[in-house]
Amino acid sequence: MLEGVERLVSLVDSRSSALIGCTLNEINDAVRRCDVHALANTDGHFAAIAREGKTVRMARTIGIPLRYLAAKMYHGPFLVVGWRMDQLFEWCREQRIGWQFDPAYTRMVPAHYLVEIDQVGCPDPAPRYHRFFNPPIGEGSDDLEEAGANYIGATYQALKNWIVTVPADEPIALAFSGGVDSTSVFLLARKAMEELGGDPDRLRAFTLDLGEGRDARQAAEVVHKLGLENNWEVVRIPAERLDLEEAIRAIEDYHPLDVECAAVALCLLEGIRERYPSLKYLLDGDGGDENLKSYPLEDSDLTVSSVLRNPLLYQEGWGVDAIKHSLIYSGGLSRAYVRTYAPAQVHGFRAFSPYTVRSVIAEALAIPFEKVIGDSAERLATVKQDVVSAGLKAVTGIAMPAYPKRRFQEGAGGATAESYREWRVSKSWCRRVFLRQWEERLRAAWNPEGERRSGNEMAVTEGVLVV
Repeated sequence: MLEGVERLVSLVDSRSSALIGCTLNEINDAVRRCDVHALANTDGHFAAIAREGKTVRMARTIGIPLRYLAAKMYHGPFLVVGWRMDQLFEWCREQRIGWQFDPAYTRMVPAHYLVEIDQVGCPDPAPRYHRFFNPPIGEGSDDLEEAGANYIGATYQALKNWIVTVPADEPIALAFSGGVDSTSVFLLARKAMEELGGDPDRLRAFTLDLGEGRDARQAAEVVHKLGLENNWEVVRIPAERLDLEEAIRAIEDYHPLDVECAAVALCLLEGIRERYPSLKYLLDGDGGDENLKSYPLEDSDLTVSSVLRNPLLYQEGWGVDAIKHSLIYSGGLSRAYVRTYAPAQVHGFRAFSPYTVRSVIAEALAIPFEKVIGDSAERLATVKQDVVSAGLKAVTGIAMPAYPKRRFQEGAGGATAESYREWRVSKSWCRRVFLRQWEERLRAAWNPEGERRSGNEMAVTEGVLVV
């Protein structure tokens, strides 16, 4: 392997959101030194890349994706880091090695891990994983009023940490369904703005309606009960503008529930952007379902036992050591948060959900779910409403209107469940679209008559061999 060639190519800078406990420069230094203890003593979000000699290290939290690819040039490996597959592909094309690329060769850094890779030649060594988030499990109170106060108290603090980073004269949008999570964020963010000496009316809630959607009616009832009608808008979009193939291209994934969610998110954010061209900041309640395990088990092969005995299942999937863990995509919300992040990036928003922050997740994990629900799937489905309602009352003094859970795409999709099912899709369909989209992009790069660079070609700058 040629020495003197810089073999780490970072297409993105280290980033943070609502970060507390250290600066971003200190995060970079901790990642370079593989100091997981320093990372563990922070809160908020970050994604960082650093190197020490021939070892490259990367780390991220749920809220900021990070992806990498091992390419071959100049007699050795190049590690290319970005947040999207197509970023990595475009770099390969610029280097005339697009023929090496396949989306399946890319890897996602799993949330809550520091990943290190040694650049020592062929074959590429397996990455090593160092965990920096190890919260106690089930050691909190089984009194849901106390648990709710702790959980929503942490959520409130996470919101304050983010709001202080937003310029005081900038308005903030909220993706609002009138459900438990988005309503709680609405009320907590307003309280945080008041406490910080700002104007709570700079926060405006937006509800998507693709045609007599149930979320629009629900949201109207909620804002009426709360007296916040003047801080809310319905974004009505013709249902035919919903584009599942566009969503697959945006999130670079094919899990159908995430595709559907991203498709409606793209519609909502496009509608907001058309009305408010300069709006930058966006809040939502993503992660609230994952924290309090509020997903219908009939949608999956999961059981109550599998959910309770794998406490971070919804946040991280089965874990990096499990056979079902995807190197390409990670797992759980670590994977799925792209459904929020990518649509926000497409339309120029900086998105944040307090429910994805580690301190908030830790308070949810402290709840002894087995003691609270026993083995009842029915009780598991109602715990979130009880915890959040109790916590919001404790933190704000407001009795929050609460409605049964619906998925974002279902509530926006139409007046009946049947109208939503009309555009539900299978994983096999999504995967076929994903592969077709990439085949179209890769065709020119795979062309044997095109401009191609061999991995054995020497690095030359202005006629001088780099050694």
